[in-house]
Amino acid sequence: MASRIAGARRYGLLAVVLFIAGALQASGRPAPGGYVLERDADVASTEPGTHNGGGQTVGYSFFKTTPDLRLVFRKRALKPGSGIGYHEQHEDEIYYVLSGTGSMTIDGKTFDVGPGTAVLTRPGSSHGLKQTGTDDLVILINYEQTPK
Repeated sequence: MASRIAGARRYGLLAVVLFIAGALQASGRPAPGGYVLERDADVASTEPGTHNGGGQTVGYSFFKTTPDLRLVFRKRALKPGSGIGYHEQHEDEIYYVLSGTGSMTIDGKTFDVGPGTAVLTRPGSSHGLKQTGTDDLVILINYEQTPK
């Protein structure tokens, strides 16, 4: 008798899961699970330095067309002499240096950055970044936004 009750509960739970998955699909929202794969070559875009930073950069805006994604994940290659202009931050933002060297200014304090450097900028702070050296400064940038 106990095994019949346990079996019925399992089928009941399965029915609930299938109902929820069907409701999500009917609402236009994707079913749970899955993945999105993007590669540098597919998203690369030559752009001027952001926030009037000057020079040329290559921006890689991964997953920018993925619906309901709050996370912004970007890579940017700052060519020699380019930068991200000094600007006020409105949300937590993380910079991570993959390669190259640069000079970052946050709230008037300037320091060098290089491979392995991670910087968290907080809302209300102001910051900018300049590429230094002969190689591109390649960084990852991550923050949250309101989903599109």
